[in-house]
Amino acid sequence: MKWFQAEELGLERFLSSIFFKHDKNTNNGFTLIELMIVVAIIGILAAIAIPNFLNYQCKAKQSEAKQSLGTIAKNQEAYVSEFNKYADSSVKLGFQVKGEGSKRYYTYTYITVTASTYYICAKSTIKGIKGTAEDDIWCINEKLQLTNTKLVNKICA
Repeated sequence: MKWFQAEELGLERFLSSIFFKHDKNTNNGFTLIELMIVVAIIGILAAIAIPNFLNYQCKAKQSEAKQSLGTIAKNQEAYVSEFNKYADSSVKLGFQVKGEGSKRYYTYTYITVTASTYYICAKSTIKGIKGTAEDDIWCINEKLQLTNTKLVNKICA
């Protein structure tokens, strides 16, 4: 169809004849190969996105342990300044983790507590992304040294 035919057909009809070719013998829709390409692209994107999401989720859960152990350490310093010894339980410190049951990701254990030292650990209560709950244990001492007894990269990477 030539441009000069546009005047004869009318602009609307001319444009529709260019862009919307309707033929009774053609089927509108997607071919199987087009659908397979789309599924493959979605699969590739999911393969990239899901591990990254799980990694960020794991690190976010570990931040609970780090933050809570830091709070326990601050409370221990306040306790020792008043009673000249470290507390051997969270109850004495007035420490309680927010959240009940399944909302808590770690349990806190006072491993060693003497008048001048303490060693407190947070152990994961849920199965880790790439390991068991025993694989994620964070500990802090009176020198405020925060350590992970297992490699963080083993769990979250």
